[in-house]
Amino acid sequence: MTAVYDSGAGHIVRQGAAGLHAPEASVSHAGSLPVEPKTVTVAGIRAEIGPVLERLGASAGAREQARDYAFADVRALADAGIALIGIAEQDGGAGGSIRELAEVLIDIARADSSVAQALRGTFLTANSVASRPDLPHRQVTLARLLHRDLFAGTGNERTGGASGQINATARRAGANWIVNGEKYYSTGGLYASWFSTQARAEDGTVLRFTVPVGRVGVERLDDFDAVGQRLTASGTTRFTEVTVFADEVIGTGETDAAPDNPWLGTFAQLYLAAVQAGIAARALDDAIEYVRTKARPIKHSSVDASVEDPYVRQTVGEIAARAQAARAVVLLAAESLQRVRGLTGSDARSAGAAASVEVATAGVIAIESALKAAELLFDVGGGSITDRDLGFDRHWRNARTAANHNPRQWKQAVAGAYHLTGEDPPTTGLF
Repeated sequence: MTAVYDSGAGHIVRQGAAGLHAPEASVSHAGSLPVEPKTVTVAGIRAEIGPVLERLGASAGAREQARDYAFADVRALADAGIALIGIAEQDGGAGGSIRELAEVLIDIARADSSVAQALRGTFLTANSVASRPDLPHRQVTLARLLHRDLFAGTGNERTGGASGQINATARRAGANWIVNGEKYYSTGGLYASWFSTQARAEDGTVLRFTVPVGRVGVERLDDFDAVGQRLTASGTTRFTEVTVFADEVIGTGETDAAPDNPWLGTFAQLYLAAVQAGIAARALDDAIEYVRTKARPIKHSSVDASVEDPYVRQTVGEIAARAQAARAVVLLAAESLQRVRGLTGSDARSAGAAASVEVATAGVIAIESALKAAELLFDVGGGSITDRDLGFDRHWRNARTAANHNPRQWKQAVAGAYHLTGEDPPTTGLF
């Protein structure tokens, strides 16, 4: 059976194939939301989310085993204004650099990488607002962010054809559209207020649009069944005769102007690397805690406590090195991406290509660091460290699942070509 969730109520409302028809959001189709003026800062947001991250970290293992979504804590993170980090103060945001944002993302993933992954759509939306003055519907989207709304979206389908093929359909209904189809990997869909995707019209035009998740005919299913990242709400979003109003259409691939920097997916890749860095950091946290409080020296050891065992110390030191490497490359790559901001023309293109490659190589190191750190965690203890109630296996499973978003072999080959011949990376959004 597939569970259908009501993210507002925070619990399952129905089992089976039936849909979730929440009331329509109380906003105009593309319109603005009333926003109470509230000054936010990066430091203030970090202070406010500290206790939330502690709760998430303490409950992450048990929640994964029970498939218990963190609705209240995710809402608390949103209400604190996490998505406003990086958005200019004059726009009502908290200001701050991409590096400062990456630090927060690592902290969230360190507490619970599934929550960090589930928030990816919201942070990608916020980054588009922060980095693109020409973003379609920018003021509407900014208003929703200031309202502390959460976002999800995907173009992925499992309905046949090559990756990237669009089978969802859109047909005219006067000035509006009627959409039918299914989208998978709807990361964060159960938490979100808004869902962005695309469908193909009868004439072949691809429509990109954003609708409220409560729109009649929008159905969110909790059917994501990967080995890891189980609570990212990355399952199916089904559209059955869904009305898309004319002012909700963001644009089409045919009408979009080519940007000076065509590597618009680089931040999305940096985000994935930050999630991996957070997983590595959590593996270190758990290794230290386990050795200090639970581990016992093996029979032929000459020490009285595991914290004194030289091999345990060496293992923890290596985990620490892996976690530090992952964090370092992510933060350096964030600085590279920051340098693209504000550039135009050929300067934007050359800086964008360089940042894309640096983020790709950072992703390689972050992935491999997280996988190795998660494996080494089990070397600091004996058989007891594999107990299911500890849930330490989730770190490797989460890192492995997140790594499969984009093959790191491609990242390495693209980086090699760039350095050897100057060949630009692809602009598919995976670099």
